[in-house]
Amino acid sequence: MSNLQYLENAVVGLILSRNLQHLTAEDIRSEAVKLAPAFEVKGDDLEKVIRQVEARLVIVMGEGTSLVDTDSEHDDEWPSKREIEWHYWKDYANHLEGSGWPPLVAHSLGDITAKILGLLEEPEKPDSWDRRGLVIGHVQSGKTANYLGLITRAADAGYKLIIVLAGIHENLRKQTQQRIDEGFVGRDSNPDRMRKEIGVGVQNRNHKFPVSLTNTQQDFTKQVATGIVADLQGFSQPVVVVIKKNVTTLSNLYSWLKEWNTRESSQQIANVPMLMIDDEADNASVNTNKADIDPTRTNREIRKILKLFKKKCYVGYTATPFANIFINPDSESEMLNDDLFPRDFIYCLDAPTNYFGAERVFLDEEQQDIIVQPITDAEDFIPLAHKTKDFPVSDVPPSLKNAIHVFIVAKAIRMLRGQDNKHASMMVNVSRFVNVQKQVREHISFYLATVAKAVRYNHALPVAEAMKNGEMRALKAAYDEEFSSLKEKWPEIQKVLAKAVDVIKVLVVNSKSDESLDYRKAEDNNEALTVIAVGGLSLSRGLTLEGLTVSYMYRNTKMYDTLMQMGRWFGYRDNYDDLCKVYLSEDSIGWYEHIAEAAEELRQNIKQMRRDGIKPKQFGLYVRAHPDALTVTALNKMRDTEIRPLQVTYSGGLVESHIVPKVGDITEQNRFLFRELYSRLEQEYPGKGETLDGALFWKAVNWEVVDDFLFKFRYHRKLQIDKAAVRAYLRKVSEKYPEVDIAFISLKNEKGHMRFHLSEDSSSPYILSQERTVGRRLLPGDVLYSPKEPPEEPGYYITNKQRVSGRGAEAVGLSAEQIGEATQMAEEGKTPGQDKVEISDAHYRNVRGRPLLMLHSLKLVHKQPKGKDGKEPVGEDLLDQIPAIGIAFPGGDYETTVDYVVNKVWLKQLELESFDSPDEEDDYDD
Repeated sequence: MSNLQYLENAVVGLILSRNLQHLTAEDIRSEAVKLAPAFEVKGDDLEKVIRQVEARLVIVMGEGTSLVDTDSEHDDEWPSKREIEWHYWKDYANHLEGSGWPPLVAHSLGDITAKILGLLEEPEKPDSWDRRGLVIGHVQSGKTANYLGLITRAADAGYKLIIVLAGIHENLRKQTQQRIDEGFVGRDSNPDRMRKEIGVGVQNRNHKFPVSLTNTQQDFTKQVATGIVADLQGFSQPVVVVIKKNVTTLSNLYSWLKEWNTRESSQQIANVPMLMIDDEADNASVNTNKADIDPTRTNREIRKILKLFKKKCYVGYTATPFANIFINPDSESEMLNDDLFPRDFIYCLDAPTNYFGAERVFLDEEQQDIIVQPITDAEDFIPLAHKTKDFPVSDVPPSLKNAIHVFIVAKAIRMLRGQDNKHASMMVNVSRFVNVQKQVREHISFYLATVAKAVRYNHALPVAEAMKNGEMRALKAAYDEEFSSLKEKWPEIQKVLAKAVDVIKVLVVNSKSDESLDYRKAEDNNEALTVIAVGGLSLSRGLTLEGLTVSYMYRNTKMYDTLMQMGRWFGYRDNYDDLCKVYLSEDSIGWYEHIAEAAEELRQNIKQMRRDGIKPKQFGLYVRAHPDALTVTALNKMRDTEIRPLQVTYSGGLVESHIVPKVGDITEQNRFLFRELYSRLEQEYPGKGETLDGALFWKAVNWEVVDDFLFKFRYHRKLQIDKAAVRAYLRKVSEKYPEVDIAFISLKNEKGHMRFHLSEDSSSPYILSQERTVGRRLLPGDVLYSPKEPPEEPGYYITNKQRVSGRGAEAVGLSAEQIGEATQMAEEGKTPGQDKVEISDAHYRNVRGRPLLMLHSLKLVHKQPKGKDGKEPVGEDLLDQIPAIGIAFPGGDYETTVDYVVNKVWLKQLELESFDSPDEEDDYDD
């Protein structure tokens, strides 16, 4: 052990012995500086030790928030009223800390899983009982660690059988089995490894080994079932089964349970408390034509297994709150009577402070500019809407080659940081078809070989000489553009490039591939796996890519749960988060930003619902009625069925006219309506208008004034249904909100921005046009990028990220007291250890106390991508003084809904946009 490691351990030990309640980075620095001379550590080495200690100790995790059925007679405190020896939990907690988990996070996980255990039923409770719950986490944030912790606690408490439903793919089931082997069973279930002790089995020689009826090589098949000639009562230790959500597999398990474990006098299993964990719970309802994973049949088989047991708990885990478990049923009664609905509790997890999540990638604009790179050149190579598995791939886009350069340089930097022995991955997800993925892999392999050859011949040369080679110049350009601000400089990076590129493997990861993405096997051989993983659905559901650094995703889906699950780049990136890059289409960037906001809004709503005493039933109904559920609902239920109304709520929502016309007559009509509304406000509310930071603001205007304006305002036809539903909602909540605030939003400083006068008189009040970039697309054969227009109707532009108002716009007209209230709400929503308070427009929305209509004058510009010199390109002016609007509603109303009547135009739009959906994936286990 080096002096640096001795110092690190000494600082950690000293701080933990002091048991500080609120540990700060300054506390760590102070102790490290005091102890450093004794270990002869100083300078950069001391800074490195301080960073390592911070990574181990400052990372914390909040307790989360739960909604429970308050009418239930359930006692959440039952675990503390029993004397339970926590053998399995303690072994698992020690395993986590031994695997490098920060002690405070491991401790928090213990507290959280103890609370969730309390929400389950007491396993020793007599007679029959049945509990249903849901745990909402973040993508790649440690949900598996959470339910493993819950499993260990449940086993300690007396649950006899644990069934884990691990997604719909064998590679995910295998990965889950490996983690359960390590964290719970303690033996490697791979038959080829002779039940070698691993994980908790190595760390505690007195470990009580549970029985696993499945292994990493085999799911629960008929062959497995016929080989088990014992019932569950015959096992002295807990029994665990890890299976796919597959009709045949579930049926095999059901048959064995019924044949060997029920008694002639009863059709149920009486004395075996059972816990079922449903990982990726929303994926049980995927709309697929594959017979073995048909959602209705899968759901039925799960419910059949549950009904076999007199004592059972079902807990779903998901990272996508707009899950089909809430959306799929046709009626309220069907949803609430469905055995899988989490009627008893919903627990919303907090992410640890070192989590690299959607908020950081998409809601922090400064970070987004660094991390996210738009893909604007792929359409001519692999079109978003390619519809055939035989689509020929002639080459990969230049942006993908650049992403490979970035990955190679990032790997070299990680090596310089001493991370040679850490896994490193790049994800490439550009097609739902297995054959297309195979072609992409071949092109990447060929190109990587070209780069590797150039690096081998040139990496040891002086920089000036090496730069005579084109591939070396491309690698240097990737460094200059993405990493030049880091302490690692090009000359030292160039020297290790050959080693970095030589270890990279290119693999196809799907159910049809015989290539294995096996990080465990690499570790067994004392190796680190460095891989470019090419795939589709297998990369999009639960599979963890270790050391994921660069992600390249060019997919055409708007299904929010599917889109978020494709975001495998979320997770933990300790000491290399500054190297992570995400490449996405511009549409996807906007969708991800919107989903991140919607998910965060939902988490805030859960906290408010907890304060308001809202039950899981009402939460489920609210999620079903959220506008963002429309995409999932429509694609699952309405593509091939009759047209019918859906129920929608706009509580806490913002609706904007982000598709704007370039057709002159529509623009002129909307300009006239702006001026007409201004005139009406001046006449009916004389002297009530205020000028606030350039905006013109009227407080508490009769809602009918806004309704009349919305009726006249010209929308793009895609948004007409939104307009009708918004007006219906405005009318429906008019008793609660009889008045609406109105703001003509403007910039504070003119800086050459065009004035939009609110009457024909040039001396009249005005607002300044706000610049908004329109989406861009490189069409086949083009050299320069063209402004994006809706595919079904040219003559309109789509604002970039599908946004109109700028962040913070909704603070207009709020009092100092209301701003303080919004700040307090943001403080309450802050995760532990988070220094910066993010006050969002959703916070402002909820303290206003009435709806807000915002009117904008937009200047639309079109920009080419950022140049290699890093300079922002000059925008091409398209249109100016284009009217656009947004209306925001306060939150807290979980029950008021309106009909959202989907028509043929809307359905046609879905068809034209050609969104990928899970039933189109070619990547399924046979």
